[in-house]
Amino acid sequence: MAEEKAFDIVEEKMVEEAFQHLIDSYLSTKHRKKVDIITKAFNFARHAHQGGRRLSGEPYIMHPLAVAQIVCSEIGLGSTSICSALLHDVVEDTDYTIEDIENIFGPKIAQIVDGLTKISGGIFGERASAQAENFKKLLLTMNDDIRVILIKMADRLHNMRTLGAQPANKRYKISGETLYIYAPLANRLGLNAIKSELENLSFKYEHPDEYKAIEKKLQATESERNTVFQEFTAPIRKQLEQMGFNYEIKARIKSPYSIWSKMQTKHIPFEEVYDILAVRIIFEPRANIDERNECFNIYVALTQIYSSHPDRFRDWVNHPKANGYKALHVTLMSNMGEWIEVQIRSQKMDDIAEKGFAAHWKYKEGEATDEERDNELDKWLVTIKEILDDPQPDAMDFLDTIKLNLYASEILVFTPKGEIKILPTGATALDFAFSIHTVVGTHCMGAKVNHRLVPMTYRLQGGDQVEILTSFKPTVTDEWLNIATTAKAKAKILAAIRKRERLQQREGEEMLDEFLAKCGIIKDTPNIDKLCHLHSFAKAEELYLAIGQKKVVLGNMDESYLRGKDNNSTWKRLLSFGRKKQKEADNKSEKPDKEAVYDKKKPLVINDTNIDAKFCLDTCCNPIPGDLVMAYQANDGIFHVHKLQCPAALRLKANSGNRLFAVKWDVKGEKQFAVTIKLDGFDRIGILNQITQVISQLFNANIRKLTVETIDGVFDCTIVLYVHNTKEAQTIIKDLKKIPNIKNVVRI
Repeated sequence: MAEEKAFDIVEEKMVEEAFQHLIDSYLSTKHRKKVDIITKAFNFARHAHQGGRRLSGEPYIMHPLAVAQIVCSEIGLGSTSICSALLHDVVEDTDYTIEDIENIFGPKIAQIVDGLTKISGGIFGERASAQAENFKKLLLTMNDDIRVILIKMADRLHNMRTLGAQPANKRYKISGETLYIYAPLANRLGLNAIKSELENLSFKYEHPDEYKAIEKKLQATESERNTVFQEFTAPIRKQLEQMGFNYEIKARIKSPYSIWSKMQTKHIPFEEVYDILAVRIIFEPRANIDERNECFNIYVALTQIYSSHPDRFRDWVNHPKANGYKALHVTLMSNMGEWIEVQIRSQKMDDIAEKGFAAHWKYKEGEATDEERDNELDKWLVTIKEILDDPQPDAMDFLDTIKLNLYASEILVFTPKGEIKILPTGATALDFAFSIHTVVGTHCMGAKVNHRLVPMTYRLQGGDQVEILTSFKPTVTDEWLNIATTAKAKAKILAAIRKRERLQQREGEEMLDEFLAKCGIIKDTPNIDKLCHLHSFAKAEELYLAIGQKKVVLGNMDESYLRGKDNNSTWKRLLSFGRKKQKEADNKSEKPDKEAVYDKKKPLVINDTNIDAKFCLDTCCNPIPGDLVMAYQANDGIFHVHKLQCPAALRLKANSGNRLFAVKWDVKGEKQFAVTIKLDGFDRIGILNQITQVISQLFNANIRKLTVETIDGVFDCTIVLYVHNTKEAQTIIKDLKKIPNIKNVVRI
C-alpha cells in the first residue's frame, strides 16, 4: 500500500508540473491571459479521465496536457484552443456529451471539441467508404474553424512522439497515415516545424536502422559542418552589423527523412548529399524600411561577399508560396568551393514559416500581408469545398485526389495579361486551364506557352506564360484524368464525365424503353434483371449507360432471350462466356503472379506466428530476406509483401491499416531471390570482366540479366542477379565499389 501511495504521489506531481509548464508557456505569450478557464478545463478533463491510462502506462491526462502544450508553444494558439485541446478526448472516451461541454465552457469550445470528436478515430476507418467520409469531416471542419485541424495536428504529433508503445502493425498504420496525409497537410497549412517532425518520426519508426545510421553520420560530420558554418558566416555577420541590423544567423540542417528521401530518389550515398547545411538569416527590419526591401538589401550585400548561383535564386517574398511562406533563397559559393543555400527572412516571416496560419494571432494589427495570407488559405479551402461538393464515386480516388492538393513544390506561371498562378510542380497546360475557370478547362484543346503551340499534356515550367486555346464544345475525355495533376482539375474532369454519363444513361434508358415497346415486352424489374444478367451488368444503371454509349446494341437476341427462347446451346455458351469473363475481371486486380506465391513454410511468419497463409512477394519493390517488410491481406486471403519504403506500401499503410500485418523473414535452405544493381563509371578494357568475376566469385551468385551502355567513355550497367538475402547483396555492392573506375553502385 505504501508503495502504491508513493507511486500515486509521484504521478500527481508529474501531472501538476506538466500543467504548470502549460500555464507558464501561456503567460509568456501575447494572448489575453484567461488562466481561469484553462484551469477549469484542466480540472474537468482530469476528473473525466481519472483512472485512465495510455499504452505507455502513464495517466491518460498527460496526453491532453501534451497536446495543449503543443497547441500553445509550438503552434501559438490561445485559450480557446488550449481548452479545446485539454477536452478533445472527453466526449469520445467518457460519459460526458457535447451538451455538457457547451453548458460548462460555451458554444465555441464545444464546437471545436465536437469537430475533433468527429475525426477522433484518425482519418481512416475500417472500410474505404468510412475512410473517405472521415476525411471529408476533417476537411469540412477546417472550413468551419481552422483551429480544429490545428489541434488535430498537435494530437497527431504527440501520438507520433509516443508511437513506440504501439504494436508493429499499428505503427505501420499510424506512420503511414502521417506520411500520406498529415505531413503534407501540415505543410499546406504552413506548419513547417511540425511537418518536418512528423516526417522524421514516421521515418524513425518505419526504418529504425536507416534513421540511426543517418543520425550517426550527422553527428560524425557535425564538427566539420560547424567549421564551415563559422567560416562562411563570419564576413556575413560583419556586413550585417555594419548595416545596423538586429539579426540572428542559424544553421539549418537537413532532416534525416529529407536526407534519406534524397538518397532513395537519386540513388546516392549519404556522402553525396551536398545540401545538408543551409544558412538562415532572421532579421528585424530597420526603422521606416519595408521588410521586403530589407530582404533585397541583405541579398545585395551577400552577393558582394560571395558569388551567387544564377539558377538558384527564389523570390518567395514578392510571390509567396500557397501556404503563405515568404523568404528570399539564394545559393552562394563559399571560399571552400561549396554551394551553400542562404534563406533571408524577417522575424515575422520566420514565425509564419514555422507556425503557419496560427502566426496571424501574433500579428493582429490588420496588415495587408496577413490578409493576403488568409486569402491564399481561403482559396485553398474553396478548392477543397468544390471537391467535397462533388464527391468521388471511389473512396480511394477521393483520398488520392485530395492528396494531390497537398504537395509542397510549386511553380509560378503567368496568364497572357501577366497575372500569376501558383501550380504544383509537374502541372500541365490542362491544369492551368482549370485553374483559370471550369469552362475554360472543359473546352481546352491545347495551349500556347511562351507564344509556342503545345498540347494540353505539356508540363509547365516556372515563369512560363500560358494562353489556353479552346473549342466551341466541351472536349472532356476519360484520358484527361491521366493528364491532369491538380485536385481541382481532376475533380472537375470527373464531374464533367459523370454529367456526360448521366445524359448517356438517360438516352440509353429511352432507347431501351423504345425497344421494349416495339417488341411488346413489359418494362419491369424481372426483365431488366434478365438483360443485366445477359450482358453481365450488376445493376440497371450500368446497362442503360452501356446502351447510351452504343457498347450494347439491342436486337433479336435480346428479344428472344426475354421471351424465354434461350435454351439452345448457343445461348448457354454466351452466358457461360459472359460469366467467365466477368469473374476474370473481378479477380484480376487481386490475383497474384503464381510464381510469386509461397506456402506458409517458405519465406515469412506473421506476428511471430506460423499461421496457415500464402505470400506474394510483389514485383513493384521485389523484397528479399533482410529487407524491412510488411504484409497486406487481400480479399482472396493472400498476403502481399512490400518493402516498407515501397510507394505502394505507403498508400496501403494510409488507406488499409486494418489489413496490415507485421511479418518477419523465416527463410531456410538455398532459395534465391532476384535483386537489381545499377553501376556507373568510366569505361576501360576489361572492366565488364572484373564486374562479372566479382559477382560469380561471391556466394556463387548467378546473373539473370546484364545490360551495358557506353557513351563517350562513361558507362551505365544494370545487373539482375540471384542472392539469398540483403547481406549478400550488400557484400557484392561493397566489392563492386572497389573496382577501379567504378563510381557508383546501388541496389534499385
